[in-house]
Amino acid sequence: MATAVEDSAAQLLLRAAALVPLERYALAALVLAAAFLYRFLELHVLGDLLRGLRGGRVALTFHPDSQVYHRVAAKCRSLHGRYLATPWLASPHLQTLFLGIWGIPPSVTYRRQLYTVRDGGTIALDWLLASDREDGSSCDGTISSDDSTPIVVVVPGLTSDSTAAYVKHLVFSMVSNGWNVVVGNHRGLGGISITSDCFYNGGWTEDIREVVNYLHQKYPEAPLFTVGTSLGANILVKYLGEEGESTPVAGAASICSPWDLLVTSRFISRKLVQRCYDKALAIGLKGYAKLHQPVLARLANWEAITSSRSTREFDHHATCVVAKYETVDTFYRKCSCANYIGNVSVPLLCISALDDPLCTREAIPWDECRANKNIVLATTPNGGHLGFFQGLTAGRLWWVKPVSEFFSALHDSPCMHRQKIQEHGLQSSMESSIDKGPYVNLMEDGMVAAVTNEDTNIHDSLDKRTVSEMEGSDGMINVQQNGSTSVLQDESHSAVKNTNSSEDNVAPAQGLVGSQEQREELSTDKIRDAIAPVKKSINQLIRSQGRSVWWLAYIAVVTSWPLLGALGFFLYRKKFRNSLPARRLLRG
Repeated sequence: MATAVEDSAAQLLLRAAALVPLERYALAALVLAAAFLYRFLELHVLGDLLRGLRGGRVALTFHPDSQVYHRVAAKCRSLHGRYLATPWLASPHLQTLFLGIWGIPPSVTYRRQLYTVRDGGTIALDWLLASDREDGSSCDGTISSDDSTPIVVVVPGLTSDSTAAYVKHLVFSMVSNGWNVVVGNHRGLGGISITSDCFYNGGWTEDIREVVNYLHQKYPEAPLFTVGTSLGANILVKYLGEEGESTPVAGAASICSPWDLLVTSRFISRKLVQRCYDKALAIGLKGYAKLHQPVLARLANWEAITSSRSTREFDHHATCVVAKYETVDTFYRKCSCANYIGNVSVPLLCISALDDPLCTREAIPWDECRANKNIVLATTPNGGHLGFFQGLTAGRLWWVKPVSEFFSALHDSPCMHRQKIQEHGLQSSMESSIDKGPYVNLMEDGMVAAVTNEDTNIHDSLDKRTVSEMEGSDGMINVQQNGSTSVLQDESHSAVKNTNSSEDNVAPAQGLVGSQEQREELSTDKIRDAIAPVKKSINQLIRSQGRSVWWLAYIAVVTSWPLLGALGFFLYRKKFRNSLPARRLLRG
């Protein structure tokens, strides 16, 4: 009876459902699909409408006493306003895809310069000068060495070069403001072949270091500003942290940096949509590898590289092998720029979107940026990865304007960084002080001498000067030494003279057989000369470390006293035994 009732109820439901028109079912399916796509694509059109199409406010993170904020960032109107995305691109995924496929870049014509780095690699430097944008200009496309026009160095992202849409947007904007721009393409990109066994990666800072030093030496009067985008931002911030005060960069900007490569790698393999980006990046990396197959196949397993399905697999089979990292996680940890934020000494503007589908907000070092007075972090609720499209036609990228305003305000302020040459002396930490010397050198005659870094530098400078004098005698080019090097050479000559004089004294001393006083005096001089470097290093260590050295000395004495006592008893046990009978006779 119950089964018959259930069958009748099911039949009634089916009959009722059949009475509903198919159009309403189609409408309901469209509504469900729209809700799914709205959630899947992370659309924010309704949120923009609820905010009255004003956009999201730009949030700034900085140190309360930061002069970079109060004198520079405070004058940037874009950083104190709102960002409204293009209505038909109101999604981080749509913005990112549209930038990669189309981007609506301005028309730009570069002037190419090939630069060879020390290891033999070749980098393409694509220039766009301010004079190139002037109407009726008769400029020959060169910059004089005394030109004071600021130069902006652009570091593109992963597998990107100067032809990328976002790079052209930035270059066009900076040149329109009267600045010269050069795009430093990564090795093997921009149509240039790999000419060495070195490939670029997320932590490779040697290329940007050489390019910046080269530009600073060639155009010493022109302030240098740098902009890094995506993976190029990680490379740039890592370079700034490595150099500290010694970099010639006057100001910098980091756009959509991954910050922590390990966190970012795990993020893009977490969800379905992120895994799509991961596969797309892997396809781009394999395309880059195929361009340089003869070199890469010789250095790594080519079959494993071509079978990589993710960026992590590519880094495992290619990056870690070529760059000699133990594991992929080791590579990610060592090359993450978040580890170098605290040592950045250059005014740095960082821009990130909280809905970035590639570089997650979880990797942003909020506290580190807030603790550094040179950093201003700007975050927006929307923007995607390097997108930030504005206007109905999506003809502008929002982040380009804050960078331009920040650089212009920095150039007119006293906060612009000035290079400081740091002396390579003893480090401030106990670990580095102990590790760097003094070292002990055992002579052939049994003497023990201390060899410090200063002594090594003296001998190196002496060898270099000897080589330059020999080359000068043959008509070769002589290198002009600076004042500090000249002083070092004078010290090396005095060291040579002292050594020669001691050798001259050693010869007669060895010839005198019966002169005991001269032998003792000579041995005393040798001991004094051997101890002098050690004493000098200890004095420098005490001045740099303060009380820490006295604590180490106290611990060394306390811990080694029993051993020294036992050693002394073992060495003088015969004298001690002989003295016992004498004492007994005196008592008797």
